[in-house]
Amino acid sequence: MVHFCGLLTLHREPVPLKSISVSVNIYEFVAGVSATLNYENEEKVPLEAFFVFPMDEDSAVYSFEALVDGKKIVAELQDKMKARTNYEKAISQGHQAFLLEGDSSSRDVFSCNVGNLQPGSKAAVTLKYVQELPLEADGALRFVLPAVLNPRYQFSGSSKDSCLNVKTPIVPVEDLPYTLSMVATIDSQHGIEKVQSNCPLSPTEYLGEDKTSAQVSLAAGHKFDRDVELLIYYNEVHTPSVVLEMGMPNMKPGHLMGDPSAMVSFYPNIPEDQPSNTCGEFIFLMDRSGSMQSPMSSQDTSQLRIQAAKETLILLLKSLPIGCYFNIYGFGSSYEACFPESVKYTQQTMEEALGRVKLMQADLGGTEILAPLQNIYRGPSIPGHPLQLFVFTDGEVTDTFSVIKEVRINRQKHRCFSFGIGEGTSTSLIKGIARASGGTSEFITGKDRMQSKALRTLKRSLQPVVEDVSLSWHLPPGLSAKMLSPEQTVIFRGQRLISYAQLTGRMPAAETTGEVCLKYTLQGKTFEDKVTFPLQPKPDVNLTIHRLAAKSLLQTKDMGLRETPASDKKDALNLSLESGVISSFTAFIAINKELNKPVQGPLAHRDVPRPILLGASAPLKIKCQSGFRKALHSDRPPSASQPRGELMCYKAKTFQMDDYSLCGLISHKDQHSPGFGENHLVQLIYHQNANGSWDLNEDLAKILGMSLEEIMAAQPAELVDSSGWATILAVIWLHSNGKDLKCEWELLERKAVAWMRAHAGSTMPSVVKAAITFLKSSVDPAIFAF
Repeated sequence: MVHFCGLLTLHREPVPLKSISVSVNIYEFVAGVSATLNYENEEKVPLEAFFVFPMDEDSAVYSFEALVDGKKIVAELQDKMKARTNYEKAISQGHQAFLLEGDSSSRDVFSCNVGNLQPGSKAAVTLKYVQELPLEADGALRFVLPAVLNPRYQFSGSSKDSCLNVKTPIVPVEDLPYTLSMVATIDSQHGIEKVQSNCPLSPTEYLGEDKTSAQVSLAAGHKFDRDVELLIYYNEVHTPSVVLEMGMPNMKPGHLMGDPSAMVSFYPNIPEDQPSNTCGEFIFLMDRSGSMQSPMSSQDTSQLRIQAAKETLILLLKSLPIGCYFNIYGFGSSYEACFPESVKYTQQTMEEALGRVKLMQADLGGTEILAPLQNIYRGPSIPGHPLQLFVFTDGEVTDTFSVIKEVRINRQKHRCFSFGIGEGTSTSLIKGIARASGGTSEFITGKDRMQSKALRTLKRSLQPVVEDVSLSWHLPPGLSAKMLSPEQTVIFRGQRLISYAQLTGRMPAAETTGEVCLKYTLQGKTFEDKVTFPLQPKPDVNLTIHRLAAKSLLQTKDMGLRETPASDKKDALNLSLESGVISSFTAFIAINKELNKPVQGPLAHRDVPRPILLGASAPLKIKCQSGFRKALHSDRPPSASQPRGELMCYKAKTFQMDDYSLCGLISHKDQHSPGFGENHLVQLIYHQNANGSWDLNEDLAKILGMSLEEIMAAQPAELVDSSGWATILAVIWLHSNGKDLKCEWELLERKAVAWMRAHAGSTMPSVVKAAITFLKSSVDPAIFAF
């Protein structure tokens, strides 16, 4: 007998959340978002609805309001403990109440409580936030509307106060009882070239002939199986700028929200032809939890994450410079290191590491990243070889702030480059550890290749260090700039640098200008970037720049309820209350006191379900979820409106892996995904030596599609070393057959060409010409830089 999947209460009552509608307004590289959750109580008893949902960790949430049967109720930002108490009190007194708070253990998870929703009543709950848009390598601005919240791995030391501990029902994406709609309006003075998405969109509608304004909509039927991503291409994105915003008129000068705020954007023009570093200690920390056995993408028969991880490690190992040190860690519930401590990069150590990578499996259980990090940091530093840490994870952990704190404590001894793998990755973890150490973060979703993003980051880490970074202001007398962003110590080529400042003092008369200068030193040479801007602050009803400035400052002080130092807690709380931007110490509370209907009997509790996705690290068995309010505090007793009696329980099917087809899901075994090393490109790279050369053997001949005898017979007489002939053939093959993935083999090709130039000498031009003719290739000989 087939049991249909779905989420039902014991009495088959509907879930009260009906739809989510989102309005996005993007101006240049800042997004303002308004998200409305539409509830309706179709039952005959009052309800309390509880919804856990993801947010990007850079989002500055500044507004929360409810529209109940035509009446608008604006929420107040309060101390979190006070807001929770007021919520419970309001419910017990028969009022309607609404509570919005961030999770205690992570910045990228929020929960919303709708309390005492009367029978037949409708409520529209709206939250608003602003965020910066990151710049991609190809010049696109990336906006992500998080729609996927994967279960986070729970370990014994997890916070009991986290909303992630609430066992909200999980159902197949087809059975979600609510829908998502989104409309995005985009404005840029530089003109909009195109808008792309990983989800079906309506055709881009330009709102003027100059194409400076456009609108797109999410097509109906989004299944919550992926985050909604927009890639926005402007005609020009690398122009330095300063945006000056007027403060609140009723706020006294001297306060953050009262003074003008400035947002400064620079795109440092770091020369590309700088020589790469040949020193460094490179440690690759790879997630080997069970969720890494999932496909990279849920939309097609994509490569498994662990297979992509193995290929990525091979590329990284082959691209390391001779003379550096390296190690590889795998982590899950436990961790394993390739070597007891980092070793020098040689042919022998590389081959040993490759052998271990080839056998690597997603077999280490859960996701506990803190222990291996602590072990890495306890290791001795290697003089002259600064530590560069690469962290790859699907980011499903509950101790996010503890991990970020550990990275921050050790920030003087290393840089951390982080990679979030798959949909629903914790943006709080991935961005947080990179920010804490002066590294960069990448997210690998949809059809993104882990290999490409990892090698691009390795190239960044090998750049010469940019030193003595400073930002100076030239303003009229009586006016000064107070920096709100943390001091920038590291700049990478192609990176956008954003800083916030508060302008204090007397603003000058109209038509006066100011200047900001970014200065830095690269290999003993000083560089300067300057931008001049008018000192006329512009009003913004949403105070966008002020909110973003407050968020930037909060990210340096707010490390959650448990990990924030006592000296920073008060500052973070006061800053949050003053700016109206939610933090770990505050929550939004709205109370409708006009409703005064004490609850007769139990207030029925409804947990809004989340979708189950391939790749979620939660147990596959989903039990019947019971209980009324699953704790704003897990150790808090029920309120007066919640007698310990009747249980309103969701009943969900218990899933096994083989049940996925019944639920409209795809079992891993039904997919054909490319196996490890199945393509010739990976095989060729695998056989490269540590010094950059290739050996002439049967393995290379098979990849080239020729016999070994045929290749040896074609070797020019003036080239004595067969490895030189093999290396030239391999490089030409790369350019002929793998040019679309050049960013993945560019560094290892540099090693090969450098080795060839050192060994072939004056014969190199003629040998290269012979190789191109032999392979019948049209590759330009200039790639060998004679």
